[in-house]
Amino acid sequence: MKILVSADMEGATGVTWPADVLPGTPQWERCRSFFTSDVNAAALGFYDGGADEVLVNEAHWTMRNLLLERLDERVQMLTGKHKSLSMVEGIQHGDVDAVAFIGYHTGAGAKGVLAHTYLANSITGVWLNGVRASEGLLNAHVAAEYGVPVILVTGDDLTCEDAAGYAPEARTVAVKDYVSRYAAVCRTPARTAADIRAAAAGATALAGRRKPVTDGTYTVELEFDAEHLAAAATVVPGVAPSGERRVAYTSGTMYEGIRTFKAVTTIVSAAVEEQYG
Repeated sequence: MKILVSADMEGATGVTWPADVLPGTPQWERCRSFFTSDVNAAALGFYDGGADEVLVNEAHWTMRNLLLERLDERVQMLTGKHKSLSMVEGIQHGDVDAVAFIGYHTGAGAKGVLAHTYLANSITGVWLNGVRASEGLLNAHVAAEYGVPVILVTGDDLTCEDAAGYAPEARTVAVKDYVSRYAAVCRTPARTAADIRAAAAGATALAGRRKPVTDGTYTVELEFDAEHLAAAATVVPGVAPSGERRVAYTSGTMYEGIRTFKAVTTIVSAAVEEQYG
């Protein structure tokens, strides 16, 4: 049994503030240990439950945040940027039996600690086939296309509620409770590690490849905080204006859909001005 862990940082234990997740800051350095603790607890739980292999895919910012030396020696970690499927890289090779979303968060425009979808502020909303989309929902659809179930999600309490919409069978662990976008009631790392490990051990019973979802059509709509960002996004073939500060595109597969999404966000990031956005 091989489990893929997609590891993001905004939903990690103790994280509530931009500096907590911004590489290079003292707070980020401190919170890396909390992030690593969450991921390692999930891996230990999967091994407890009978997994043979755990591959951790770093999915936050530079994708170089986890402390490799603090992970269980059986774990392998995929770190660094420029991966075909970004946050769920590794799921496409046919040998993954389940995926866990560790340290996830709610989507742009929704309530939640550090809520966003890919870009911290420039994207104010994302919808997949008319449903407001978090990174979890987008990535779950990619996983489904490869027949891989989502079996565990951790983050704040609202992230766990969001997961019920795209992975209703998955175990969830709330490591903190939402107060505002930049505040939460947080559990200690010792407590969250124990909770995550126990949930992961139980979640392994849900692992097992499913019939791939291959008959979908996926329309993604994005809303930005400035008109020029929407205009910049239309440089990507197939992306067209769909409303004020909005663009949309339709893909025949989520493989194509998530790669187009990645292209849009890359171009939009380059169009953001430092002071005016």
